[in-house]
Amino acid sequence: MLATLPKTIEGASGWTWDDMKPFYDDMLARDLSETTLDEWMTDWTNLNNVIGEMFTRAALANSQNTADEQAEAHYKFLMAEVYPPRAQAENQMNKKLVDSGLTPDNFEIPLRKLRTDIELFNEENLPLATQEQSLGMEYSKITGGQIVEWDGEEITLIQLQKAFEDNDRDRREKAWRLGMERRLEDREAVNNTWSQLFDLRTQMATNAGYDNYRDYAWRLRKRFDYTPEDAHTFHNAIEQVVVPASLRANERRRERMGLDNLRPWDLSIDPLSSEPLRPWETIEDFASKAETIFNKVDPQLGEYYKILRDNDLLDLPNRKNKRPGAFCTRFPLQNVPFVFMNAVNVNGDVRTLLHEVGHAFHGFETRPLDYNLQRAYPIEFAEVASMAMELLAAPYLTKEHGGYYSEADAARDRVQHLEKILFFWPYMAVVDGFQHWAYTSGDIAKDPANCDAKWAELWDRFIKIDYSGLEDIKATGWHRKQHIFRFPFYYIEYGLAQLGAVQVWANALEDQSKAVADYRSGLALGGTRSLPELFGATGAKFAFDAETLGNAVELIEKTVNEYDNL
Repeated sequence: MLATLPKTIEGASGWTWDDMKPFYDDMLARDLSETTLDEWMTDWTNLNNVIGEMFTRAALANSQNTADEQAEAHYKFLMAEVYPPRAQAENQMNKKLVDSGLTPDNFEIPLRKLRTDIELFNEENLPLATQEQSLGMEYSKITGGQIVEWDGEEITLIQLQKAFEDNDRDRREKAWRLGMERRLEDREAVNNTWSQLFDLRTQMATNAGYDNYRDYAWRLRKRFDYTPEDAHTFHNAIEQVVVPASLRANERRRERMGLDNLRPWDLSIDPLSSEPLRPWETIEDFASKAETIFNKVDPQLGEYYKILRDNDLLDLPNRKNKRPGAFCTRFPLQNVPFVFMNAVNVNGDVRTLLHEVGHAFHGFETRPLDYNLQRAYPIEFAEVASMAMELLAAPYLTKEHGGYYSEADAARDRVQHLEKILFFWPYMAVVDGFQHWAYTSGDIAKDPANCDAKWAELWDRFIKIDYSGLEDIKATGWHRKQHIFRFPFYYIEYGLAQLGAVQVWANALEDQSKAVADYRSGLALGGTRSLPELFGATGAKFAFDAETLGNAVELIEKTVNEYDNL
């Protein structure tokens, strides 16, 4: 039966559950023994590759144009009509493998994940998961459709960010307020979406036998190697060693700008009033220079990136109705990654591209693994792949190496990048702390007003910027973090991975080629090792403590001072 599986996604065009069910029926009826195990696992992988790519492409089409009603309808059809029966069939497949007592080679960690999936499976949650996806799409539709008029032209809020770099303080304040006021126009719609999501997630946790959604999500995300208490330890370490460093960076900025105090619209410009960095002229220029850079980091990584370019696997420019943000997804049938971002020719575009292509490299490195369940690496380590690439590629961003910047501009970029890391950790603590509170406080967080108050409280604890007179904008900051709406409890991963990435970079300062080799070796393990083992394979420590974090902060501040002098 599996021999008739389509070899291309076009062969599965228009598939419904009726087209998929016979393949599952065949596999569930087959004998599973030591002699048939590899063939059975391979067939399961091939089946999931076809169906997985169907879902991936449908979700991607919706992200590329949130106003495309046909794309939205197709994705909703898959979630409503295909996702529930497929999830049931996958649960039966999981049970069949686990009940067999067999363990494929290099499969101990994936098998642990399967056991957790069996434990958490609940038929009542299937339609709720469909509703959750639909509400997430609604959030993206709201934010993707936010446009303003600036300089006589209709532009997206992402495009408006270029004006935040204007050296004219009045002009950038005007732009910043315009964007924030546009977001506040959708305050009620976003609040309504949140309240519905909160009820759904609370019900999903209850159905699965958990007291709160935080504990359910922790298990759902397969966080075997750390606890909620570790997360709070990390928050406290950030408050202890990173917040003071971020204050030092902002005080240096304030002094250089000659301001009495910093306001939110003062954070994106060069403090010495240099012209904003505009690293590329065309999307082709943007993409081609990255290929040169990746070849400098490692020729094989350069080859991986060339595959992305040659096969139209990059969607880089921002446009109206394109979902905000950036991500790397994977077409499992083709076994290739796909990179999505919103470039508007600001300095952050370069780091975003390096970041998302780092994810793509992770996908390429895991291709030799036999089964797709082995390729499913944990998110905490996935973000090491992306964040470490931002730092490993940094020495090659100058025009001397075929990159984007002069030596002086590269120094500016390096300072901005490293300071953004210092600013990111406190922000991560706000986002993660907010979610811990939201999902462990009963029904309090269902009321958006309580969410506003909690966000403002956490903001004042970790972020020390003057928002006087901007209280509503500050309090609704949680509206602007799509992870809270679309990917609940997916954020501490960035903070933990950033600490791992800085350690990889520290190793690269001693021996760049060895650090890159270790980086690739760690990525190639996929999801076959624990988090401490994966971090260790790249030469980093999986950690939450103030000492390890303090060492990273010390290196960042030392390097900022060195490049600042350039």
